[in-house]
Amino acid sequence: MNGVVIILKFKVIIFICCMPFFSLATQQPSLKLGMSAAFSGPSAKLGVQLEQGASAFFSEINASGGVNGRLIELLTRDDQYEPHLTVINTRYLVSTARVDALFSFVGTPTSNAIQPIIDSHQIPFITPFTGAEFLRGKANVFNLRASYYDEAKVQIDYLVKQLNVKKIAFLIQADEFGLSVQNGLEKAMQPYAIKPVEIARFKRNTQDIKEALKRLKVSEAEAVCLVGTYEPLAHFINLAAQQNFTPQFTSVSFVSSDELFSRIKQHSRILVTEVMPTVKGCTEEWCKRFLQTMTKAGILNPTRVHLEGYANAYIFYNAAKNCKDLTKECLLTELKRNKEKLDSATRNYIEVKEEIDGNTVFLNHFEYF
Repeated sequence: MNGVVIILKFKVIIFICCMPFFSLATQQPSLKLGMSAAFSGPSAKLGVQLEQGASAFFSEINASGGVNGRLIELLTRDDQYEPHLTVINTRYLVSTARVDALFSFVGTPTSNAIQPIIDSHQIPFITPFTGAEFLRGKANVFNLRASYYDEAKVQIDYLVKQLNVKKIAFLIQADEFGLSVQNGLEKAMQPYAIKPVEIARFKRNTQDIKEALKRLKVSEAEAVCLVGTYEPLAHFINLAAQQNFTPQFTSVSFVSSDELFSRIKQHSRILVTEVMPTVKGCTEEWCKRFLQTMTKAGILNPTRVHLEGYANAYIFYNAAKNCKDLTKECLLTELKRNKEKLDSATRNYIEVKEEIDGNTVFLNHFEYF
């Protein structure tokens, strides 16, 4: 009987000792990231594509054992690009789900609404899909993308220097997003001693732009800087062309140029400033890996938004793996260090670009005949 017990114990010891490392690693608590974004409604493509890009990268990392033995769990909640829902989602993610960081939230008004929660809990708020100025210079916030002020400067410089346009009007989404970009555009105009000839506004998540179009038509603007999401802006551009109003249009990257351009059916000229290179115009190893990963995920025509989601996940992983004890302080320090490394690297792109305070802004031109 004793011999049987000894043999059984010996077999247990052998079994435990010979278990694969990955099996042991998965027993560690997962590393939880919380994401609130529009996964339904008129801006859903932004949240869906951003999450797809990030999740595709995380899936590959998890298949290889995760980050220092911890799997990455991305918890997503739909806010329909409405701030009050973002507040509800954030409270759940922070207090109930107890995520380690808030990751790739989509939007300026949504991000603005949760600032009291972020400040109260001092939780890392990383790689938000917005270039809003109020998120710059905050200790617990990490921005990967260029700011809206950077994008606004590139737009105004292009209109004035390249096109010799001085009569510029704005179509602005009536919320914090619109105000943030408007402030950047007006600041960029100051060196040229010009002001917008007209500022028209429309309500978020609507296509109520007819009155705005009337005002902009009579302004005789040679260019209109657009601030909004892809559906209302595409509707505005198409309707304007039908009424023979075809100025040069510009928009910041939040619009998602792929979604905007695919909806244009009338003659128009559009410049979108971008914070990510064209999907096939980046020759770095991580970009090549992105295309391979998207193909494996069944996404055959990935967009810049997919690429940004992937980039957000990529930089998070490279920061987190350098933190054996993943504290807030270590994560934020490593994120900033990794961004500095990326910013200092020599990169070759096929697109026209400008460097603004270390951030790269690409000029994406589109014309529909």
